[in-house]
Amino acid sequence: MKKYISIILVSLLTVSCVDTVLLPDDKTVDEDFWKTKADVSLMVEGAYKSMLSGDVLSRLIVWGDFRSDELLPVSSISSNATVSALTEIDAQNTQTDNMFSSWASLYSVINNCNIVLDRAQSVMSIDPSYTEGDYLTDRSQMLALRSLCYFYLVRNFRDIPYSDHAYMTSSEKMDISQSSPDSVLQCCIRDLEEAETIALDPSAFTDWRRVGHINRDAIDALLADIYLWLGSVKHSNEYYQKCVDYCDKVIASKKQQHIPGRNELIEKEYPLAEGTQAFNSIFVRQNAEESIFEMQFDGRNNSNSILCQYLYKYRNNNSPNGYMKASSIFGTVGNGAPVFTQTGDYRYLMSCFAVGSNADSYDVRKMITQDEWNPNNPVGVTGQARSAREYENFAQNYIFYRLSDVMLMKAEALTSLAADNNDPQLRSAFNLVQYVNARSIYSGNLGNDSLKWGFYNNKLSMETLVLQERLRELCFEGKRWYDLMRYNFRHVEGIDYTRTLARQSDAGATFVRNDANMLNLVTRKYTSGAAAAASKMRTEPYLYMPINQSDIDVNQNLRQNPVYSDADEFKKNY
Repeated sequence: MKKYISIILVSLLTVSCVDTVLLPDDKTVDEDFWKTKADVSLMVEGAYKSMLSGDVLSRLIVWGDFRSDELLPVSSISSNATVSALTEIDAQNTQTDNMFSSWASLYSVINNCNIVLDRAQSVMSIDPSYTEGDYLTDRSQMLALRSLCYFYLVRNFRDIPYSDHAYMTSSEKMDISQSSPDSVLQCCIRDLEEAETIALDPSAFTDWRRVGHINRDAIDALLADIYLWLGSVKHSNEYYQKCVDYCDKVIASKKQQHIPGRNELIEKEYPLAEGTQAFNSIFVRQNAEESIFEMQFDGRNNSNSILCQYLYKYRNNNSPNGYMKASSIFGTVGNGAPVFTQTGDYRYLMSCFAVGSNADSYDVRKMITQDEWNPNNPVGVTGQARSAREYENFAQNYIFYRLSDVMLMKAEALTSLAADNNDPQLRSAFNLVQYVNARSIYSGNLGNDSLKWGFYNNKLSMETLVLQERLRELCFEGKRWYDLMRYNFRHVEGIDYTRTLARQSDAGATFVRNDANMLNLVTRKYTSGAAAAASKMRTEPYLYMPINQSDIDVNQNLRQNPVYSDADEFKKNY
């Protein structure tokens, strides 16, 4: 009976509705399940597995990469629901029934976390092998995973319902009103601060669980990310300093864990892989030393089919490409300033295939190829050839945080903390960027892109440099859209994170206009129509997805983002 119930539980964990039955309505069966340590472990792993669903992964790609200047839709694919949804988003014409405006899959993960948080503690009094230490470790992971999901929802929808209640049956209504983004993120900070005190030690495991489970390093990285976001929205030095503090914790921990290599004669300032090995270590072999948290796909029990479909092959081994390609900014000549202004950077060829052809778009290489990088021939056939990777069993992890990301978060926060162009924090930020950049450089002739302090010794230039380096280092890893949003927030005044957009609209507020430089960056991927696209993103509400109409139909307490409402409300933003 236990085995039968376990099979039901695991299968139901993938359901993408918050108010769906996650356990049978038979309360006796429910009570019989939460009896052993193994029962709790099953549900904890189930919460992680629900994060691997195609609905979640597709949104991480679309929300974090596709909405930015990184990716374009492939026009040659026959129209289907996915193509139609991507076309709308690309044209800045997203409708309220767009498939990527549904947040159900993220709330499913949240509910799975809430179930564990609600039921796990009682197992200690039933199964002596489930100790308080086991419970606290499980609690830490579920608090952190729930906070990660809420952080994604806030960044993409802004005003969202917040619940720490576990919905166990379909008869329970989730009719919660939206909370302001500030209140949601403060709840996340509270939970993460608790989670950090009871977290898994980063050295607790030496196998895939070292980065496949959320440990203290992952929690500190997430806290740094949230504080950097809030610092940008509120122009708050207090929050920027909190970001720096948590980044320092992660960096110190990774240094402590580092085991020097055989030929490592001088202690590294930061434990990053050498440029010749970084690609193989991080994206081919995976679970690298510098990784902090990545979702695990083994290609057998679970396959990252969404990453394959969106960036490699959308249908089967015969399809020529995925739903998306990298934009022209990754080539030698981009629409505006290209990502790489020199070819002496390993990442120039590691990011895309055949980038030197001056095309309008390029096939993504990072996280797609399984071919080991050949540092002895970085610009030859092995560096350019399209991978022959199989469509099935796509065993590619999805990385949420790694050390270079945290280093560049710190650089961004330090730059924002700088009082003026002579502030020593600018030099500290520059040194971090330089270290990340230097590990990927193989040519000494870098031309105008040479990272010399004299070129970047003022606050504005340093901010631009950090933004550019994050694009070079973290492209296609779900970061770019949020980097651009933070850049926008820092350059505008009056963002009100304490009130929902609907409340502001009811009060007759005028929404903050977005920064022109940010809009120019977002729209530079278009070969035509950039100005028209920018005109459709003129105020803050346009930075967010609409709430899917089906969710509003179920929960009458939800209020639509005003710019996606009727024509009268739409006019308020012009």
